[in-house]
Amino acid sequence: MSTMEAPANLSYREVLRDRRVAGLLLGDLLAGVGTGMIIVAMPIQTLAIHGSLPRAIAIGLVEAAPFVLSTVLALAIGLGRVRLPPRLLLIADCVLRSLTFATLGLLGITGRLTLPVLIGGLLVGAVFRMAAASSRRLLATELAGESGRFAANGLLGLNSSFALYIVGPVLGGVIATTTAPGYALLADAAGALVLLAAVIIFVPRSIRPPQPDPVDTVRPRSGWRILRRRPAAARLLVVVFFFNLLYMPIEIALPLLVRDRLAADPSALGLLWGALGVGALIGAALVNQLRRLPQRRLLIVIIALWALCPIALAFVGSLPLALVVFGLGGLVWAPFTPVAYSFLQSGLEPDEQQQVVTLWTTGSVVAAPLGLSLGGPLVEVAGVAGGLALSGALTLLLVPIAVLAVLRRGEPAGRG
Repeated sequence: MSTMEAPANLSYREVLRDRRVAGLLLGDLLAGVGTGMIIVAMPIQTLAIHGSLPRAIAIGLVEAAPFVLSTVLALAIGLGRVRLPPRLLLIADCVLRSLTFATLGLLGITGRLTLPVLIGGLLVGAVFRMAAASSRRLLATELAGESGRFAANGLLGLNSSFALYIVGPVLGGVIATTTAPGYALLADAAGALVLLAAVIIFVPRSIRPPQPDPVDTVRPRSGWRILRRRPAAARLLVVVFFFNLLYMPIEIALPLLVRDRLAADPSALGLLWGALGVGALIGAALVNQLRRLPQRRLLIVIIALWALCPIALAFVGSLPLALVVFGLGGLVWAPFTPVAYSFLQSGLEPDEQQQVVTLWTTGSVVAAPLGLSLGGPLVEVAGVAGGLALSGALTLLLVPIAVLAVLRRGEPAGRG
């Protein structure tokens, strides 16, 4: 099947008529609220316990910690070294996450949380994080079927926009300001338990990776070997990696932007993420309307427009203007992930989905710890405005590279 050709796509409403899909997505939505709360609470908690370590470096280390061990496991799955059912991976992540974050939350509330303990807890507690993210997508798209795949990816984007970037950050900012950031960690632990219940109730045990041919049981096919059959998708993964890498300094700069230039309290950080979420919610709601557009070209346009967001943020001097800029950024950015994954999954056989989707998720998300590790020193040296402007400028430079990599002549483009 051409990577851009797909059967008639079901609407969001049609996909949600399946109670299994609706139940899993509801659990994902509620869990996302807790995760969205710690997007705001974690930097605030870090600023309270960073000690003599520079603020930007401390935030970068804390933000990068959840990606380290989870990248190792996800790479093992994506390269075909490990085969675990997506349902089992998601359950394991929910259990471990709830236990770890409950412990960190209690330590934070009682004033006994230190920076090394926080980093260590995030390292261990998030070991299944990346594999679980791809597993959640695999389970949702499998339940929705081939004709519902685009809608399922879009609905996952809606969940992230609403819970992860609107409700969660606003609640996290309020909680961190009025009580303590540790309560947000407890909320994330509770959200993991809600998702655990949804998986157990609504996802049947029969959903598992299709068994490979006997020859592949001796030497499992890696996601990269499969991707090489689709060079445009493989090169797009490289572009996505750098797109995410160049985004990461923004996450370090935002809490410092709020505290220093905007002179606002921690709740303003929640409002900023909420503004991104409102824009992203609108953008995600429109994803299904974009299904007939050339998807590779659409992704390149998104990269170019998003690059303007951090550049504009570098020059804002008031919270209302920052909210408008970040909201427009969310509107532009939201379609990127569902369109990219639908493009990727449309050309895969059933027994290729887990390796490739997990490898793709790993290849794109592994940019996070690298970007955060580099972003801390970058913001520390260039300052908040300089770090934001450099993030946007480098992303703009990525656009012609993306055009050359993804839209090469002589390759069948399909709808791309």
